[in-house]
Amino acid sequence: MMRAVARIIAFFDSLAGRIAVLLALGMTVAAIVSLFAAEQARVRDFERVRLDRAAISAADIASRLHRNPAETRDLLIGHQIWGARFATPGARVTDPDPKLTRLLQDRLGTQARPLGQYVPFAHCFAGDLANVSRRAAGMIDPPQVDCWLIQYVDTDGRPTSLTVDLPRLIAPPSSTLDPLFLLIIFAAGVSLALIVSRIATAPLRRLTRAAETFSIALDPEPIREYGPAEVRTALRTFNLMQSRVREGFRERTQILAAISHDLQTPLTRLRLRLEQVEDEALRERLIADLAATQTLVRDGLDLARSTESREEWSTVDIDSFVASVAEDASEFGANVSFLGGCGLTVRVKPNALVRCLTNLIDNAVKYGGNAELSCRRETGKLVIEVDDDGPGIEEDRIDDMFEPFVRGETSRSRTTGGTGIGLTIARAQAATFGGVVNLANRSGGGLVATLSIEDPGRLPRAWRR
Repeated sequence: MMRAVARIIAFFDSLAGRIAVLLALGMTVAAIVSLFAAEQARVRDFERVRLDRAAISAADIASRLHRNPAETRDLLIGHQIWGARFATPGARVTDPDPKLTRLLQDRLGTQARPLGQYVPFAHCFAGDLANVSRRAAGMIDPPQVDCWLIQYVDTDGRPTSLTVDLPRLIAPPSSTLDPLFLLIIFAAGVSLALIVSRIATAPLRRLTRAAETFSIALDPEPIREYGPAEVRTALRTFNLMQSRVREGFRERTQILAAISHDLQTPLTRLRLRLEQVEDEALRERLIADLAATQTLVRDGLDLARSTESREEWSTVDIDSFVASVAEDASEFGANVSFLGGCGLTVRVKPNALVRCLTNLIDNAVKYGGNAELSCRRETGKLVIEVDDDGPGIEEDRIDDMFEPFVRGETSRSRTTGGTGIGLTIARAQAATFGGVVNLANRSGGGLVATLSIEDPGRLPRAWRR
């Protein structure tokens, strides 16, 4: 439950989550506003239809009175024309409806000076309500009709007042504020927002994965340049940055290699001259110092080269690979054993992995007398462990052990030799294929070095087979 809540919080904290929220709210509000506007237009159209029916009825009666006034008057007085009759004497339009008046002017002409207004039901039937109810089958109460009072001036200049009644039109109920309808709109908006946000942020996720890969692997493969123009430009710039950083490492290595090569000649001449020193004790000390200097130069060059790897990626069976490294080390007399595997296949740079494990094994054998290798699978990563039974390291010095030329000697191990760059090279070699090396003291004594490699099921796209 807590993990699900954490994932939801993380999603809304991401760019995709924020885009999804804005899109969902925006589309939902826009849809509701559009529906409300459409509902208002429907109400206006419905009202116009009602008034237009009244205007049509009034124009029809006016036309009949003009063509055959006597007969039409008799029909109106005798209530023989359904939907129209003469208004009660003295009835006048007191509050004309502008919309109805405009429709009447369109049909009767402005010279008729028509006026119209909606009036209560009784104005149309004037005491004849009971008869209306009796003449309507199955109707107990008076029928629901719309009634308008209309007056105009006929062609002879006489004012005429009519009442027009029509069956009441009942607008169908609106579904704009129906909770189910609003829920459907919101669900559709959220679904579309999630899809759009994922599509919109996909290039950013690709760039993020590439940046993460570059942060842990010094020689990642370039990412594919596709997508919109802005995305292609960003990816092209990122690939250029990666290329320039790699070139910087290569130039540094070449400079150090050149310096190391150029130092070999004077160091060799210096050794030859030291051989001529007559004082044997002094000669031995000077030669030892010179040998240490040559070792430092070689190790410094080796350290510089460890951060650069042009090796191709390969897929290996990690159990067989680690077992082979342990077996090779034990053949040279070291107490090295492989305890157990994890049954995984991982894509790495084999030579870099060998150098990394070899340096970890050498460090364990040098300071602890033995090395026990094993591997396991954790959530999201593969972990290879190299354990020893040595004295361990002070907790506050563990991070310092990865600094160049820092040695982990204690009072129990003062003569181990070496220059203190084994762990530095191991971490640098691991970085070339995305691995991370860490140290920790074991609870029962000794030290454990762990090499963590991202789970092959979660490798970045550029690392997969």
